[in-house]
Amino acid sequence: MIHNAAQFDFKAQESISRARRVLIKPSAHFSEGYPVTTSRDILARIIKGIRWISDADIILLDGTPDGAPIQPIYQSLGYDFPRVLTLDVKDSTWVEVDNPLAKPFIIPTFWVPNIILSSDYLISVAPLNVVKGQGHMTIANLMSLLPMVKYGGSNDGWKNLHALGLDKVLADLYFTLPFDMGIVEARQKFVSDGDPVHGTVEDVGKVFIGKPFEVDLEVTETLGIKADYMENIKLGREEVEF
Repeated sequence: MIHNAAQFDFKAQESISRARRVLIKPSAHFSEGYPVTTSRDILARIIKGIRWISDADIILLDGTPDGAPIQPIYQSLGYDFPRVLTLDVKDSTWVEVDNPLAKPFIIPTFWVPNIILSSDYLISVAPLNVVKGQGHMTIANLMSLLPMVKYGGSNDGWKNLHALGLDKVLADLYFTLPFDMGIVEARQKFVSDGDPVHGTVEDVGKVFIGKPFEVDLEVTETLGIKADYMENIKLGREEVEF
């Protein structure tokens, strides 16, 4: 579903009212503000909508590509919401989760934060980034939930996963971590040749919301953005019933 960004009002689904813990995954692994990262404004709207129907615990969870603490970044981005717990991926307890695909594209299991498995509702909130011609939306946003020490080593981000082919890794991750909702904050589009924090900005004026696959697909089709991982997910969805 596409909303006018200026008029966007998050109306929480009924299923959230039954949740005891809601986990929100912003894109917050750099100190630069929107559109590089998820804005405080849209998180505030989402949290307000959740609070309207639920007293669930709300958690923000993300990690940095160099293993640095993320709390200073949360502070610089203004993520200081009352009764919201802000957590760092690197401090997580890790659990190995099987990929449900009978024939994974590249990775049969993932190490993920245990708190994801103990949460009742999962939301991925991403800015609209296009890096080296590839769209990074709600599914690509899940990448920084993975432990850098297992998938890249110190100060190298997730280089091992990039080497395997990001389009395959993200497809496997999509099926292994089934988030309930995806939101693309497309008030603006950030375009970069590879630098994650420096690029050009274009006005779009939209917010896309729905299931992560449907949201990312709608963004690619509506705005003409390429995202190779979506093609692999389409193939995988033929195997796994959704």
